[in-house]
Amino acid sequence: MSTDTQPRKPWKLRLRDGFLSAGVWLVARLLRLQSPQFSAWVGSFWARAIGPFTPIHKAALKNLALAYPEKTEAERREIARGMWDNLGRMAGEFVHLDRIWQYNMWEPAKSRIETTGVSNFVAMRIDGKPALVFTAHLANWELPAIAAAAQGLDSAVLFRAPDNTFFADLLFGARSQVMGNLVAASHVAVFELAAVLDQGKHLGILVDQARKGGPIAQFFGQPCTTNPTIARLARLYECPVHGVRVIRLPEGRFRIHCTPALNLPRDAKGKIDVDGSMQMITSVVEDWVREHPEQWTWFYRRWRI
Repeated sequence: MSTDTQPRKPWKLRLRDGFLSAGVWLVARLLRLQSPQFSAWVGSFWARAIGPFTPIHKAALKNLALAYPEKTEAERREIARGMWDNLGRMAGEFVHLDRIWQYNMWEPAKSRIETTGVSNFVAMRIDGKPALVFTAHLANWELPAIAAAAQGLDSAVLFRAPDNTFFADLLFGARSQVMGNLVAASHVAVFELAAVLDQGKHLGILVDQARKGGPIAQFFGQPCTTNPTIARLARLYECPVHGVRVIRLPEGRFRIHCTPALNLPRDAKGKIDVDGSMQMITSVVEDWVREHPEQWTWFYRRWRI
């Protein structure tokens, strides 16, 4: 007798997922034949055409109204259109993850990537210590993990797999070719993350989504929950915490910036304060988003309490 307790999806949903998977596979194969810039343009075109008519566009506008009450509705809609442009470009670039990294520090004009804060990255690579690195859903957020692997940083990445097995396999297959170790988010992931740090590796975590029951922080002047995993690991291992951001530039180029290690707040016993650290990290992400709001994913339920 089967011990599988997972409910089976209704046939209509399975049929929908099957057609969707087949369509994505075909589009990905066709885009793979094109250049990353052309694929990004195709993704942008369709995202800008379809995105504003979806329910998640309304969620994005609602969040923008919370974050930017001082802006006009027209200004917020313009940011949302920029969001769809960025998401479409990222989708088009995804099929080229193994080609998108073009970096030459000696001849920047020939590079797709430009970097700032390189000394902070080099320090991480040569100090012999584990480190925690946070980033956010900005521009093409796959690039920090690709950069770490390409530049020889022994690293692992925490990721959340989609429910659709086709998409989960597609994402894992593409990422595993160009990134370090991949750790799927689960109830046992914390043990894998601890093992990564025990081995002296560097761990990358996206920190800009809500976490039920997590510490409350202020984000754009509104309370939101945060995922305290990175702060708890920093408290446990006393390892440095850096931020890495990506900025999308014209003509298919990107800028990657690595911050110095944050001076995280501590409690009366001298241990890293988890709640205070999550506020500091959230404030850093807010500054990033404010600089390029059109490059962030505004439809997440970020202010869910």
